[in-house]
Amino acid sequence: MSDHVDVLIIGAGLSGIGGAVHLSRECPDKTYAILENRDAIGGTWDLFRYPGIRSDSDMHTLGFNFKPWPEAKAIADGPNIKRYVSDVSDEYGVTPHIRFNHKVISADWRASEGRWYVQAEHNGEPVEISCQFIYCGAGYYKYEEGYRPDFPGEDTFKGQIIHPQHWPEDLDYSGKRIAIIGSGATAVTLVPAMAETAEHVTMVQRSPTWIVSRPSKDAVSNFLRSIMPGQWAYNVTRFKNTRFQQFLYNRTRTKPQKVRDQLIKLMKKDISADQIEKHFTPTYNPWDQRLCLVPDSDLFEAINNGSASVVTDHIEIFTETGIQMKGGEHVEADIIVTATGLQLQAIGGIQLSLDGEPLQVPDRVIYKGMMYSDVPNFASVFGYTNASWTLKADLIAQYVCRLLNHMDETGTSVATPTMSNPDMGTVPFMQDFSSGYFARALHLLPKQGTEHPWKLYQNYAADKKMMMGSELDDGNMVFSNPVVAKEEVALEAAE
Repeated sequence: MSDHVDVLIIGAGLSGIGGAVHLSRECPDKTYAILENRDAIGGTWDLFRYPGIRSDSDMHTLGFNFKPWPEAKAIADGPNIKRYVSDVSDEYGVTPHIRFNHKVISADWRASEGRWYVQAEHNGEPVEISCQFIYCGAGYYKYEEGYRPDFPGEDTFKGQIIHPQHWPEDLDYSGKRIAIIGSGATAVTLVPAMAETAEHVTMVQRSPTWIVSRPSKDAVSNFLRSIMPGQWAYNVTRFKNTRFQQFLYNRTRTKPQKVRDQLIKLMKKDISADQIEKHFTPTYNPWDQRLCLVPDSDLFEAINNGSASVVTDHIEIFTETGIQMKGGEHVEADIIVTATGLQLQAIGGIQLSLDGEPLQVPDRVIYKGMMYSDVPNFASVFGYTNASWTLKADLIAQYVCRLLNHMDETGTSVATPTMSNPDMGTVPFMQDFSSGYFARALHLLPKQGTEHPWKLYQNYAADKKMMMGSELDDGNMVFSNPVVAKEEVALEAAE
């Protein structure tokens, strides 16, 4: 593999593999390589190995738009998702382009050459590769460590303390008492999975989270697959599900109380009213934080059959045998799982620079949800918080392909988002979304503008129109060629 490629893709998860397929199909003349920090394809779906790991979105929208999800189950487990990503990589010829165990450290843009010079480590040795365009699909959180607050008295606890991001392969929890701290997607997945063999599982939450149950199989999709070609059925289901996701989200913005009432009504089919009032009625409105999906009511079933329970209170201290709550209750535990969330970071923690000058991501404004103000030939995938990640990833990949083809057609090689209105106001990267993992990291993320196309919509239909239907040369994207340094011009003139 050469040390220069047209496009360098960072990460071999959903974003990176999908981006590579779009590139190979829509820009077949472009050379590319993928640098993957780990030794396997899959990203998130290779990293997380905890019991029950699954999607919290349906696979008709979490799957790629070009490759139908082949299984009957729409809410899929982690190993099947990883297999799907790997199969796509093999089927579309992406796998030979992946350089495993390559951790990207930094990237410097050299304006006079119109190239990025990327520094990476491979098995402890430095590696440099140059490219015209960087497509960053490294995700939005640290793979090295999750968010793990310090709890008083941890040292006194006699059992094991485990974070789901670093799950021990040989952990035997059968017949054990488990306390899971948290109430997000990871916690509600772990509880029913571990309750199958544990003595008892207790979900310890500081405050409730909105939870909705959904069948693991999409009956409409499976029927459509029986009467029409797979890609047609997949497209119809994807359209149906994206429209429903957006309808639900819009209702939470315009009529939040009605959505609250409806979610509570749905939960009453699965669990008692006193449990709902005590443990499953948040103070915030739905989609102010991410909605938690439980397939086939598995969490509620575990609570109903007594294999699991919920404690809603603040933790006072860890004890030798469990967790002492401030309200007086003591949660007995042999194993404590800290499902306390992720640590966010921008662009995989890579340090960018422009002609040697370090670039601070928080000082930049995001363009169309993927590129940064005054940063040439660089796109980063950041999916939706209110819908499936891959919906946005597909759009970004297709836009980048349009951009690359446009540059070829116009004889330019540099595309730089530049604000046409320098007086435009800015706001935080994420608004109306109060989840702790975002609140902790807003200072690390770029800003968004108050005007199109610098505004972050969190709306698939609006993004699709903006990325696929709008002009590339929109007055904010500046197309050019490499800038020759003044010293070089003077030298050429003297010669």
